[in-house]
Amino acid sequence: MGELIVVGVGDMALCSTHGAQLVTYGLGSCLAVAIHDAQAQVGGVLHLMLPDSRLDPHRATEKPAMFADTGLPRLFRESYALGARKGRLRVVVVGGSNVMDCHGSFNIGARNYAAVRRIFWRNNILIAAEDVGGTVNRTLGLEVGSGRVWIKTNSAEAREM
Repeated sequence: MGELIVVGVGDMALCSTHGAQLVTYGLGSCLAVAIHDAQAQVGGVLHLMLPDSRLDPHRATEKPAMFADTGLPRLFRESYALGARKGRLRVVVVGGSNVMDCHGSFNIGARNYAAVRRIFWRNNILIAAEDVGGTVNRTLGLEVGSGRVWIKTNSAEAREM
């Protein structure tokens, strides 16, 4: 395997290197959005933390990937700059669990998921696969060359999506 690119919390990465793999860890209430264009050989992963940049406009300017409403448009724009096309992108969404908020007081995971779905609906983007909700932590990986997306939940074996 080639280069391993780790996508941190509130960050994103795009790549067009065939042997590269994008990985993001620690998906609790956060959501990961993985996109891949097989024809252009472009892949990207966004690890967003919060649904709406209005919660902290200053932070959204510094780290737009933290928020669904600023991170998603940036992820797609940057993939297009690398040759991806909207109609060819396979989109996978993972995370949005309720790990530390056992009473559901804040529902950050559900709010993140609702924000992503709303943005995709407005932009006519379909989700090909998802693994969201529950009370587990997840890790997501995307192999740029093949487009293979895998997730690992807690201590379970990785499985393909």
